[in-house]
Amino acid sequence: MTTVSRRAALSPRQLTRTGERLSFVYLERCTVHRDANAITAEDADGTTHIPSATIGTLLLGPGTRITHQAMSVLGETGAAVCWVGEQGVRYYAGGRALTRSSALAEAQAVQWANTRSRLAVARAMYRLRFPDEDPAGLTRQELLGREGSRVKDCYRAQSARTGVPWRGRRYTPGDFTSGDPVNQAVTAAAQCMYGIAHAVIASLGCSPALGFVHSGHELSFVLDIADLYKTEIGIPLAFDIAAEDEEDVGPRTRRALRDRINEKSLLDRCVNDIKRLLLPETASAGATNDDLGVVTLHTDGGHTVAAGRNYGGGAHDHDSYADAELSW
Repeated sequence: MTTVSRRAALSPRQLTRTGERLSFVYLERCTVHRDANAITAEDADGTTHIPSATIGTLLLGPGTRITHQAMSVLGETGAAVCWVGEQGVRYYAGGRALTRSSALAEAQAVQWANTRSRLAVARAMYRLRFPDEDPAGLTRQELLGREGSRVKDCYRAQSARTGVPWRGRRYTPGDFTSGDPVNQAVTAAAQCMYGIAHAVIASLGCSPALGFVHSGHELSFVLDIADLYKTEIGIPLAFDIAAEDEEDVGPRTRRALRDRINEKSLLDRCVNDIKRLLLPETASAGATNDDLGVVTLHTDGGHTVAAGRNYGGGAHDHDSYADAELSW
């Protein structure tokens, strides 16, 4: 009889930090299974072992099959899993957060719920993307206009740098090959970045849906964060790939992007940027409570009280009980 289900869940202290993981691992035409706390990829050439706790995002391409136990260990170690196809990358599933603290999720909700603070975060995002410009006092419409102009300038500059003709952004959802090679490269880079941003957001316990620039979609915050690195990493790399060769643009873009993300330490930077946007005071002080599994109860006046106690009246007014690691 298997003992997998009896294994104790890993605590945040036992998990590899998001910034220290591989950005993504791409697999295709293989069967993914579990061997202890690693996953294995078996194909015609043999079996490859991959430590699951070192993966940020696992991209499963065409022809892949994955077992229940492999998904179990990936979820336990906090790895995000994306099923991807030849028509582009899509994010379909994710693992657990790498934190037991709700501090960032609560800060995100508070910042998002107030229209003034939501705009302030949007301005801070613009400042991260274009540090040479001060967006203070700009309205949302002005921010959108400035951002659009800067992105167009980036496309033109990269076209001039690489000699790759640019006739505008062209992408038909569901038809990856409809665009020219440079548009295919831009699409591949952008959609890989969406998967990576989603993995980081999920690992920090934030909501992918509560965006500050984008709105109305389940991945609004994912689009916000991925866009922070569009003009610095995604677009220049896409033009480099298109300038080298027009064949196999998608796979070559993924491989080059993975190397560039590693060179730039982007995962660690992405974590710090999210913390700085949502909890600027805590981020600047370097404080963290990621490992805390403290559960409290809301009470009046915005205060909290200890959980695990009965606050009903009578003789047993303060009876205590165990939360059993929330595994009831």
